[in-house]
Amino acid sequence: MSDASVVELGRARSFLFVPGDRPERFGKAAGAGADVVVLDLEDAVAGDNTQAAREHIATWLDSGGRGVVRVCASDTHGHRADVDALVGLPGLQGVMLAKAERAEAVAEVAERTGVPVIPLVESAAGLARSEQMARARGAVRLAFGHLDMAADIGSTPERGAMLYARSALVFASRLGGLPGPIDGVTADLDSPDAVSADIRYASSLGMTGKLLIHPKQVAAAHSAMQPTEQDLAWANSVATSLGDGGVARVDGVMVDAPVLARAEAILARSR
Repeated sequence: MSDASVVELGRARSFLFVPGDRPERFGKAAGAGADVVVLDLEDAVAGDNTQAAREHIATWLDSGGRGVVRVCASDTHGHRADVDALVGLPGLQGVMLAKAERAEAVAEVAERTGVPVIPLVESAAGLARSEQMARARGAVRLAFGHLDMAADIGSTPERGAMLYARSALVFASRLGGLPGPIDGVTADLDSPDAVSADIRYASSLGMTGKLLIHPKQVAAAHSAMQPTEQDLAWANSVATSLGDGGVARVDGVMVDAPVLARAEAILARSR
């Protein structure tokens, strides 16, 4: 497994889906500016087109294209064929495992393909085992499918209903030694403000990436992930005041080592 792929996927902010049976869109997705393109073999592909989608993706990844591939859940009929179709492809950066629920399945996909795996948590069972999956061999990042999660538990996908799940994934990622998790999609395709608001909310909880479903969401996503001028001014003040450690006073508020760590994280994001 390439260390470079692990680092790249760990740092990535944006993951743009493209249907695996629409090869004419692969190049457009790759040129949209997202950090990672996710070639989809699951929800975006009708059953009759699955084999053709596997072949299109294999051709793309074998001829200079790069990307992560979302494969069907480990307990579905098409899962093994999805994974087998990816073995040995030079452009394969990683595999996103849909409806992930078992650490063993994550490790099996990583071992079979030789690339990092992103478990996509979309069910109560997956959430309950998210820390185990974060610790699984080959896991590089957790991702959240809030629409499927809402369907699984019989709730709406609104923020309040999904707060526990998002926070649980943040804690599972931390305990598993992974970067912050990747938040789910914003279904509103015509509102950059909706994408920005969703990202700022998820970021406030500790999530550090975003799944996207249209190229025009990329710019809004990256802009929302950048610290504001106010955040940067505050972070610089803290870093300057606590350059030698200890405790200081910034804008009338006491700051110490944990606050300095937050300031340094903001400055790192700006770079």
